[in-house]
Amino acid sequence: MWQSYSNGLLVAIGLIMAIGAQNAFVLAQSLRREHHLPVAALCIFCDAVLVAAGVFGLATLLAQSSVLLAIARWGGAAFLIVYGSQALLRALRPQSLQAAQSKPRSLRAVLLATLAVTLLNPHVYLDTVLLIGSLGAQQTEPGAYAAGAASASLLWFGTLALGAAWLAPWLARPLTWRLIDLGVAIMMYSVAAQLVFDVL
Repeated sequence: MWQSYSNGLLVAIGLIMAIGAQNAFVLAQSLRREHHLPVAALCIFCDAVLVAAGVFGLATLLAQSSVLLAIARWGGAAFLIVYGSQALLRALRPQSLQAAQSKPRSLRAVLLATLAVTLLNPHVYLDTVLLIGSLGAQQTEPGAYAAGAASASLLWFGTLALGAAWLAPWLARPLTWRLIDLGVAIMMYSVAAQLVFDVL
């Protein structure tokens, strides 16, 4: 049991720590201190559900359906381009950044954005459902493996949310925000480009 748990923990933490759209979003919300703990909790929940779905059978279904993978790929690329463009505009217009700081979004709006950045990103499905899920389906204790992968998500997003909030007084300066938004835009565009060029 512990071997399967450890395998799930190590595989998931290795994948989850890579810079991606979800991590960038959680970091940005944490630096703003804008509903960062609910955002992290929702990411943890989504990862746990997707890993469990992959471990217990969905990995096989998605691997056999080119249509579902194509929908996820193109929809995700479109979302990443739109989100990256919004971040780029904030980086180029400091006044829009200040307006965003003075008018915080509602919890509902932030959680909907969290769901979008999580569920419209095809890499989330490739990592959690296909890769982690297919490895978990081969474990002697698939349930323990899924629990280990969920624990990795809990550790990572919890640390990201709490650590960034602690650093917020030093990091929440206009120039810092512009650089963060620029980095988010570059990362979003690069992930979208990777999705598109993988097909072409």
